[in-house]
Parts: sequence; C-alpha cells; structure tokens
Amino acid sequence: MTPAGSQLRRTLGVGDAVVVGLGSMVGAGIFAAPAPAAHAAGSGLLLGLAVAAVVAYCNAMSSARLAALYPASGGTYVYGRERLGEFWGYLAGWSFVVGKTASCAAMALTVGAYVWPGQAHAVAVAAVVALTAVNYAGIQKSAWLTRAIVTVVLAVLASVVVVCLGSGRSDVGRLDIGLSGGVGGVLQAAGLLFFAFAGYARIATLGEEVRDPARTIPRAIPLALGIALAVYGCVMLAVLSVLGSGGLGEATAPLADAVRAAGVPGLAPVVRVGAAVAALGSLLALILGVSRTTLAMARDRHLPGALAAVHPRSQVPHRAELAVGAVVAVLAATVDVRDAIGFSSFGVLAYYAVANASAWTLHPSPTARVVPAVGLAGCAVLAFSLPVGSVVAGAGVLTLGVAAYAVRRRAVTR
Repeated sequence: MTPAGSQLRRTLGVGDAVVVGLGSMVGAGIFAAPAPAAHAAGSGLLLGLAVAAVVAYCNAMSSARLAALYPASGGTYVYGRERLGEFWGYLAGWSFVVGKTASCAAMALTVGAYVWPGQAHAVAVAAVVALTAVNYAGIQKSAWLTRAIVTVVLAVLASVVVVCLGSGRSDVGRLDIGLSGGVGGVLQAAGLLFFAFAGYARIATLGEEVRDPARTIPRAIPLALGIALAVYGCVMLAVLSVLGSGGLGEATAPLADAVRAAGVPGLAPVVRVGAAVAALGSLLALILGVSRTTLAMARDRHLPGALAAVHPRSQVPHRAELAVGAVVAVLAATVDVRDAIGFSSFGVLAYYAVANASAWTLHPSPTARVVPAVGLAGCAVLAFSLPVGSVVAGAGVLTLGVAAYAVRRRAVTR
C-alpha cells in the first residue's frame, strides 16, 4: 500500500513514455560508446551491437510484462520484491540507484566537456541544478523538454548518417564483419553498448505516472527500444563506412571525426552541440529514474522515509529529486567519473538480471520462460565480460549494499 500523500499523478501517455525512453537511449551514448566498443571488438563491432540488441530486447520484454502487472514507481525494485522477495528487490534497487547516480555524473561531465572543456566541472554542476529544477516543476514539463531534446538529437544524427553515406569517401568494404577482437572483445563491446540501450528502464520506473499502465507500458517499451536500435544501427553503419573499425576505435569524438573524414568539417561543431544536448537529455531522464526508485525504496524504509514525500502541487517526489540532484552535483564537481561507465554497466546488468529472474516466475510454461532465460544469461555474461576494474568495483559496491541490508535486517529483528 502506497502511503497517503506519497502518490504520484498519472499524466503520461504512450507518446510521452516513448519519448522519455528515447531521451535515455538516444543520448550521449551514441556519441561516445561506439569508440571504446570498436576498440574492444575491432571488426566484430556490429556483432557486439547485435548481441547487445538481443539482451536488451529480452530485458525490455521482461520489464514490459512486469510493469503491466506492477504499475508503480521503482521498476525492478518493485518486481523483485513482489516476485522473488524483499532482498532481491532491494538488490535491484541498490544496483540501479548507485549505478545510475554515477551515470548522472558522467552525463553531466559530458555536457561540460562539449560545451566548455576548460570548465567542464562547473558546467556539469550547472546542468545538474537546472535539470533538477525542471524535474521539480513536474513530470509533464520534463516530458516536454525531453521531446525537444530528442528532436534535436535525431536531426543531428540523421545529418551524420546522410553526410557519411552520401560521401564519396564512404566504402562498404569497411563494413566487413569479422572477429579481429576475438569473442571476448565482441562481448565486452556488447556490454559497453548495452549501457546506452538501458534507457527503457526509465519507462518502467515511471509506471505510477503513466495513464492506463497495463496497456501503455507494454507498448511504449518495445517501441522505444525498436526506434533506438534502428538509430544506432544506421549511425554505426554510416560511421564505419568512412572510418572503419580501426579508425573508429581510435576516435576521440567518433561522430565528429566521421563527418570530418567524410569531407564536411563544417558539420563537426553541430555534432558537438548535438552531443551536449544528447547528454542533457540522458541526464534529465536519469535523474527522473533514480529519484523514482529512491522514492520506492524510501517507502519501504530501505532509504530514509523522508525521501518518500510527494509535492502536493507538482506531484513529484521532490525530496528524492533534490537528494539525487545534490549527490550528483557533488560528484560532478569533485570527481572524474568517465571510468564509472563500466561500473554503471555492471550495476544496470545486475538490475536487469533481477528483472529477468522475476519475469521467469510469471508463467510456468517452458516457452514463456525462453525470453527471461536468455535475458538472465545474457546479463550475467555481459557483466563479467566488462573490464576487470569495472567488475571489481561493481561487485564491491553490490557487496556493500548487501552488508547494509543485513545490518538493517538485524536491527529490525532486535
């Protein structure tokens, strides 16, 4: 039972939910993820994209089925709690909040790096403050801003695709698919690319603010994922056609480098602006998702109960949003979180592993369990295919969360 005074208002339709998901998936990841993924996979980059797409599809289907049954804020935190037990819900929530908080800081610093490299930390903090204020004003205002950001980013990406594929320097021979990076490289690339696909979780975590969730969420999640996959596929093909996997793997700003290689250097500044806008879109959606999961965990007293408050006018979890914004601002001001991408991927994959395990319990038939089984196995394989440092850091933080849960349980039983 949701406590009185902490309920959210259902205002989002299918279009709004799709836009929120796209704001996360078609974000800064498309401007940054291809380079490290190509470096890991070499000529197997497109194979890595395909593996990431399969795992993302399984996770999306599992999440959609669960969200239709449990249309409350919190996403897999709620599903794990209801289907597997309190501990598994807590572990999913902990993985999401910690991992995505680091992602928020990374996206904020991406904005700073593109807008004003010499003052990246200051710009990052300003971006966090501004977007936290937008979220505080209400979910519909966040959806409107996200729609504008997605429109700009898609226009920039379409320009990159047209310029690269229409260039006389485009060569389909560079799209040759192989295994120069080995199977391990393909899996590592898939894990890195999965980080960019995970935005459909934002639709599920906003379940309590969606109209007719049993119908809206199962439609919005696969639709948003399908659009994102199509965009990523087109951009990858276009960039590879002018840079090749070797050139892409060494690129510092892959899409900007691609338009330069295509002979249109004047488009590079536009791409930089698009990257900054995309990072803002990702940051906006991430703060939304983390604050809603924080709200759900606070309701169950896994986090301070004061964070469960909902503003009577704007109908948003204002204390959770302010707390998340404050933590992200501190991180953006004091640390370099670029290495947190791998750590965040580990946490997100752990989160979806719980989602798939929860979906496994919905139907006993073997055929109905194929998708969550593939999703669960895929999450485990990709998580442990990430760089060793990311795996160690991710496992360490999850262990800290488990220890905190054990301490709390012991205190409650006493």
